[in-house]
Amino acid sequence: MAGIGFDVLKTEISAVKPVQRLGRVVEVARGVLVVSGLSNVAASGDLVEIGQGVNSQIGEVLQLDKQRITVLPDGGSDGFSIGDPVAHIGNNEIAPHDTWVGRVIDPFGNALDKQPIFRGQTARPLRGSPVSPTERRSLGPRLETGLAVFNTLLPIVRGQRVGLFAGSGVGKSTLLAKLATGLRADIVVIAMIGERGREVREFVERVLGPEGMKRAVIVAATSDQSPLVRRRCAWTAMAVAEHFRDNGRQVLFLADSITRFAEAHREVALAMGETGSLRGYPPSTAHLITSLCERAGPGSADVGDITAVFSVLVAGSDMEEPIADILRGVLDGHVVLDRKIAERGRFPSIDLLRSVSRALPGAASEAENAVLAKARKLMGTFDRSEMMIQAGLYAHGSDANIDEAIACWPKLDAFLAEPELKSIDASFERLQKCVE
Repeated sequence: MAGIGFDVLKTEISAVKPVQRLGRVVEVARGVLVVSGLSNVAASGDLVEIGQGVNSQIGEVLQLDKQRITVLPDGGSDGFSIGDPVAHIGNNEIAPHDTWVGRVIDPFGNALDKQPIFRGQTARPLRGSPVSPTERRSLGPRLETGLAVFNTLLPIVRGQRVGLFAGSGVGKSTLLAKLATGLRADIVVIAMIGERGREVREFVERVLGPEGMKRAVIVAATSDQSPLVRRRCAWTAMAVAEHFRDNGRQVLFLADSITRFAEAHREVALAMGETGSLRGYPPSTAHLITSLCERAGPGSADVGDITAVFSVLVAGSDMEEPIADILRGVLDGHVVLDRKIAERGRFPSIDLLRSVSRALPGAASEAENAVLAKARKLMGTFDRSEMMIQAGLYAHGSDANIDEAIACWPKLDAFLAEPELKSIDASFERLQKCVE
């Protein structure tokens, strides 16, 4: 214990409550519990512990009146009886600590590796406020990503917020993993929301590995857990990212995926009595997503930045579905993965013509922007003519632009899948050769 530090011991001791307020379950209905005895101490969003011993569950306060509160249990309402004790835990907060780097935690700040984990001295609200828009810095310099396409055609700059839109099985998680290991940052905070249980360990051991985990904090809520836990996962991860940002670190925040975050909120909101207005999502979904995204981005003058990548599961490649449509309007760029490109074996399966980085043209020099414009023009020309070319209806020499696009397309297509082990300048040199 001598190596822990007095500040950590003091924080742990101060977290112990000498007195705990208790209520009782008075009604069990439609997946929620009605509790009496806590109306004068509980607030909306507070946590409670339902039952005692090994069969107890965590719940969240959804609604209040003068006599009773409504609680949504973490694991459903099965097994609870009238009169079961309900203990008030307190505010929905998290207290990150610098020693969380290299750890895998749950959305409540508990270690999933069964090793001791310590609270920080400052508790943060899960639903924190973004930096004031009048105090934010502008977007920072271009970042090395380890991938040629993101070093050039789709640059990511410090403090940028990017959306990654993809259907299932087209390489979304693999691309996120490459950004987690290759994109330049001091700390990487990863929210694994509703992931399959086996993928968490695989991501830690095989994808990130010991080197990647040295700068990473993973917050995981698997698909079998309740919507309360899955929704909380994104908020906890963002609060952890804000902790390191406020300590002057440059943070990379990865969320996989915002769709499952929104689906978890839909379940909670319907239990609260909201109605589904757009493909089943309640009206509060838009504000929920935009408020999370606004917490990322450039910091104020004396702190770091949070560069964020939010993934979105797009069913049937429908970019007009509600979650994708909400995100596109608040982010600084979007990357679209295409199933047809994945099926022909090119990964990452980025559809360049449907993807955009709003960091351009400011993130590149005049000469670099000229190269980027030419590359996009050539790929656009080939895309418009591809059906005619493959059908054998195009005769070489009929159009000089199409001839140039046909000659350059194999090199450009290969370039989009290439890693970059050197620098951004090296990526531009290779792109220049592709369009010559």
